[in-house]
Amino acid sequence: MDVVDRWSGHLACALQSALRMTNESFAEHLGISIRTVATWHSTPDIIPRTEMQQLLDRTYEAAPATARTRFERKTTNVNSADDTTGSAPQAQALRVAIAIVVRDQDVLLVCRRDDTMSGITWQFPAGVIKPGVKPETATVRETLDETGVHCAIREALGARLHPTTGVRCLYFLCEYLAGDATNSDSVENIDVAWVSKTAVTRFIPAESIYPPILDALKENE
Repeated sequence: MDVVDRWSGHLACALQSALRMTNESFAEHLGISIRTVATWHSTPDIIPRTEMQQLLDRTYEAAPATARTRFERKTTNVNSADDTTGSAPQAQALRVAIAIVVRDQDVLLVCRRDDTMSGITWQFPAGVIKPGVKPETATVRETLDETGVHCAIREALGARLHPTTGVRCLYFLCEYLAGDATNSDSVENIDVAWVSKTAVTRFIPAESIYPPILDALKENE
């Protein structure tokens, strides 16, 4: 397979497996969010947007010959789908830190590009917790990298397996310290904004928000 006409989630995962990369290293290699890689695993029929197609094209073209050979075997063999699923790390093994950063009566949100809906979606700042890194450290660091905002952990709100991605999410209520909210990750995000606590459910459906978050925002009004 010299050319991939159109990348799908399945083909992207096959490329990841051929390169022998974990979800974290593949996301870092592409310069994208770990959430996007998790979506490819959970929704193999998804068709990534144009910019992502180009990233995958470049990654495939730059791959070593041995990796390209493995990719071709995985995508032409009858059992390739099972092989890709079995050899690539699963989304359930990931851990993501979610930051609920409050500043007076506002909470920090990021507007992400959403491959699954070919649109945009508002969420709380988040980042993958890499092996050996404390969740609290990842929360503060990823928030700064993504939004330019310095924050401090106030309390842990709990954890759950995300109902959509299956990723294990750890939630932390954080206090704003300094910094202007800016979009520091233009590949994954469209905007960053402070939103009134009372208006959060206008941006994120209440039923998709981890309940302790809503309780914490009410207590801190």
